[in-house]
Amino acid sequence: MIYNFMRLIVFFDLPVITKSDRHAYSVFRKYLIKQGYMMMQYSVYCKIFNNMDAIENHIKNLKKHIPKDGSIRAMSVTEKQYSKIVILLGGKTLNEEITNMDPVIKM
Repeated sequence: MIYNFMRLIVFFDLPVITKSDRHAYSVFRKYLIKQGYMMMQYSVYCKIFNNMDAIENHIKNLKKHIPKDGSIRAMSVTEKQYSKIVILLGGKTLNEEITNMDPVIKM
């Protein structure tokens, strides 16, 4: 079976004014982490999937766990597209460094 690895990037802007807002934000963020997402930046998380079918199934489940207020967007990209991200300021996160390591052991 051929896998076409893809990434799902989730962008969110959730209110944190009231105590219930902060709780909803925290629950959603913890849900993403539990599902295997890694943080790229504040409120931007991504996860690797085997193919587009897996992403579509995951989005159906993700919709069941979103808070009632705010803005949440998801974008799927291929690994090739993701690898072309240009960092304009700052650097790679520790998670990005680990997941982008060369899998070939060099001696």
